[in-house]
Amino acid sequence: MKLDPFYLIVDSADWIDRLVPIGVRLVQLRMKDLPEDRLRAEIRRAKAICAAEGCQLIVNDYWRIAIGEGCDFVHLGQEDLAEADVGAIRAAGLKLGLSTHDEAELEAALAAEPDYIALGPVWPTILKKMKWAPQGAERLAAWKARIGSLPLVAIGGLNPDRLPAVFANGADSAAVVTDITLNADPEARTREWIAETARWR
Repeated sequence: MKLDPFYLIVDSADWIDRLVPIGVRLVQLRMKDLPEDRLRAEIRRAKAICAAEGCQLIVNDYWRIAIGEGCDFVHLGQEDLAEADVGAIRAAGLKLGLSTHDEAELEAALAAEPDYIALGPVWPTILKKMKWAPQGAERLAAWKARIGSLPLVAIGGLNPDRLPAVFANGADSAAVVTDITLNADPEARTREWIAETARWR
């Protein structure tokens, strides 16, 4: 499996409606603490937009809803993985991405035979409080050596200036949240990311 090198992560279908038509080809919908009916509505809307725009949608965490809504890709953190029914996810035909932050989590992730592995935070991030120190771009190379042909996603503190180090150290895709969503002009920043990742596409 090949991932697009530009991996956008947003927290609403509104963001997907706003940014995916610019040319985004890979997006994760990462929502927290919403009632189930709202989650279903957001996922359903995001799925329709992505289908129309030729963009791969990845649903974070809510694998049961993703199955019910006919999605084809989910991403789980380690806590979610411990509670998820990976067999049910696979039986429904969904692809699976997993987060890792240390060696123990990498072992647990590989045991689940995912479709990609994410490593973070590569650099300091303001998205959420982390108990892990920034990994550094060199850690990506070590992870890539361990996982071989499995796609590797870098996440945490990424911006266009850091992309050469990300890809030079073996990452296949660069995930971004706040560098775009907190930018004064998210559309322009998205176009910049698309242009900067084009050489690795």
